[in-house]
Amino acid sequence: MPIDPTLPYDDNNIFAKILRGEIPSKKVYEDDWAFAFEDINPQAEIHTLVVPKGRYVSWDDFSAKASDAEIGGFIRAVGEVARAKGLVEPGYRLMANIGAHGGQEVSHLHVHIFGGQPLGPMILRR
Repeated sequence: MPIDPTLPYDDNNIFAKILRGEIPSKKVYEDDWAFAFEDINPQAEIHTLVVPKGRYVSWDDFSAKASDAEIGGFIRAVGEVARAKGLVEPGYRLMANIGAHGGQEVSHLHVHIFGGQPLGPMILRR
């Protein structure tokens, strides 16, 4: 069920539990600012999630409240994961869902990295 990104951060969301080590994950990358792991229900040959370590509900929340160091660290982590996965060539897709219309289902900012195959159009055309 899509979430409202204006609600307060939920410390019991699944990504918070993964960050605390309460739920296992297949770690791909970790530094002071971010944690990356393989999606348990991949939608592409490569489907990795990158989450900031801070308590941010959505991209909107993160961009408004995170420090410059957190923002820079998180963006660099996303790039590092994509490069480590060998996705720069032939290319990849980043996706962050925000709010109900964006299809956000977990109340912790996360970026999906998709790749390893041609991904087709970004959204279904009308």
